[in-house]
Amino acid sequence: MTSHLLLTPRREPVRSDLRERRLRRYSSRFQFRVVALAQSHPHLADLALSFPALLFALAVPRTQFDPKPAIACVIAGRPLAEAAAAAGLPLWLRKLPPEAFVCPIDPLPDGELFRRQIGNHLPRSPKLMPGWLQLVAGMAALAHEPAAVWMAREHLRAPQAATLARINLLGLWIWFCSQPTTTGHGFVERPWSPDMRLGAAVAAARAWLEFAVLHLNLGQRPIRDMWLHPGRVGDYEFRPINGVSDINEEGTVMRNCVRLYGEDIALNRSRLWSVRRGGERVATLEVAIRYGDPLLNIVQLEAPGNTAVSRELWWVARRWLHLHDLPRIETSELRRKQAPLDAATWRGLWRPYWLAKRRIPKWLPLAPSRFALEAL
Repeated sequence: MTSHLLLTPRREPVRSDLRERRLRRYSSRFQFRVVALAQSHPHLADLALSFPALLFALAVPRTQFDPKPAIACVIAGRPLAEAAAAAGLPLWLRKLPPEAFVCPIDPLPDGELFRRQIGNHLPRSPKLMPGWLQLVAGMAALAHEPAAVWMAREHLRAPQAATLARINLLGLWIWFCSQPTTTGHGFVERPWSPDMRLGAAVAAARAWLEFAVLHLNLGQRPIRDMWLHPGRVGDYEFRPINGVSDINEEGTVMRNCVRLYGEDIALNRSRLWSVRRGGERVATLEVAIRYGDPLLNIVQLEAPGNTAVSRELWWVARRWLHLHDLPRIETSELRRKQAPLDAATWRGLWRPYWLAKRRIPKWLPLAPSRFALEAL
């Protein structure tokens, strides 16, 4: 009889081919560096299959990270957990494919609760991985681990909406929501919660920033020159809105956006007045220069919720305006350098965040900056 021997196929060529295919999936920008490291030792090459994130982190190290001790761990055949710890890399990153890594991997959260939750919010599409990873890392650094899990989930719900464009503002707002002893917490109207949708969170963060910017523009002092004087015409009374608390109260009661006018007031572009009847607010009035007219004009007069007022009220408001000697009122607009943000308010607002994060980021500098606020 002829015996037929079953030869065991060699597995190494198959594994080598798989490694090659995996290495080709890394970002073309860093592929040469990753391949070069993989070719330097078989144990490092095996990371392409067992821990793609670790291979990338060693080939493309983040700033101020020396990969040599972690590389030595891998070459020595130490457990992956030990090598990952030497690289400052959480083990949950083992689940991510090579496509996820397009820049040096920033420090990522690795708390026990975070590890249990993050696996439920991994993108299915490799194309979504890079943006998702940057958002998770960014939110963890800006705020805290629960916010990072929340961002991971929201990115899956709305990949196009969850971008890096607003992450600094969101992170700041979320952090201050959890700091009840800070000035910034006092500006929070709607606090962050993990069940919030991204759109609602962005709206709440913008409202928080509006309140903060109002304080930064005007400080705690009343507006020295309101241009006009309080007065009464018929049943209507005209009262100045001449400080942060007045503006905030007017915006809340009248359901309008007067808190956005802090910069216009600080730069001497406009002034706000409250119109009352029988002690009740009936309209918010803005006076300013417009259309090249050198004299003051009523540019806005609106009822609660920015609804229209009556023809009668417009006539009353004009009569009140023209009780003043308009040619003698100086309304020259100031340049931004002539009306800087309130430095004491700026430092008092952001100092708790700087101290907690142990750094002063470029996007939130020590010196007051209108540019920094506009970029949030």
